[in-house]
Amino acid sequence: MSGAHKSFLERTARQRIADLLDAGSFAEILPPAERHFSPHLPVLGQPVAFDDGIVIGSGLLSGAKVLIAAQEPAFMGGSVGEIHGAKLTGLLERAVEQRPAAVLLLLDTGGVRLHEANAGLIAISEIQRAVFEVRNAGIPVIVMIGGSNGCYGGIGIVAKCCDHMIISEEGRLSVSGPEVIEAAKGVEEFDARDRALVWRTMGGKHRYLMGDADLIVPDDIAAFRDAAVSLLGVSRPLTLESVTQEHAALKNRMERFSDCADATQIWQALGVADAKNVPLAEIPEFLEMSAHVRREEHA
Repeated sequence: MSGAHKSFLERTARQRIADLLDAGSFAEILPPAERHFSPHLPVLGQPVAFDDGIVIGSGLLSGAKVLIAAQEPAFMGGSVGEIHGAKLTGLLERAVEQRPAAVLLLLDTGGVRLHEANAGLIAISEIQRAVFEVRNAGIPVIVMIGGSNGCYGGIGIVAKCCDHMIISEEGRLSVSGPEVIEAAKGVEEFDARDRALVWRTMGGKHRYLMGDADLIVPDDIAAFRDAAVSLLGVSRPLTLESVTQEHAALKNRMERFSDCADATQIWQALGVADAKNVPLAEIPEFLEMSAHVRREEHA
């Protein structure tokens, strides 16, 4: 890593792309000037964005050609609608044709745009299918999560369908968001206002310890870049055997940790010596604390 620290969390979609890729190499596909925005939002009296809240294109990462997509956190929480989803699906389909070194997905979303519920849900299924086609072609799909919205809903499922995940401590990953869980099960089950609880349960450190994320990095775009470079050209087989193994691992997780009432109890069961101090540890210290867990649990 080199250069001044630039927070991934605090930057826009275009700033993240510009700082992640080689300088001046990004070429945007369907930029705002072409005005591809949701046809549904104006009918509902909602504002639109001329890129529909997602930036897609191609560029170079350490000299290697990549395709990249970044969700804009400031527009409707990075939510997925018809055009937003179509742009992401189209980028993935282009990857099968162009065969880049990787497809990079900078995900920052609360999930499907409720204003476009059916169109958004269809978009998620199309994105998921396209991810599998890219992976089947041997092209790695690398997810980065470190934004203010986290990665929730259908895109949370898509994220776990990809080859690799890079996450920061500030990142969050789950299918259902905290408010959704609280609304469905009650505040006694999950208090969405308890930020410490949210991050213990869904945050980057927990996802790394559970093996959901391959790499955890500080909130620094240069750290995300270095991690992505290390994964260029590294794909994972998408086979019946690999899917069966994943299902078996998930079943084992449910059985092993079903009696745990909090993530700290899971960390203790994993063998983290000082589990209660995990949330306070800086990333280098956390990696040292968790090194044996990663070796033993996710080798």
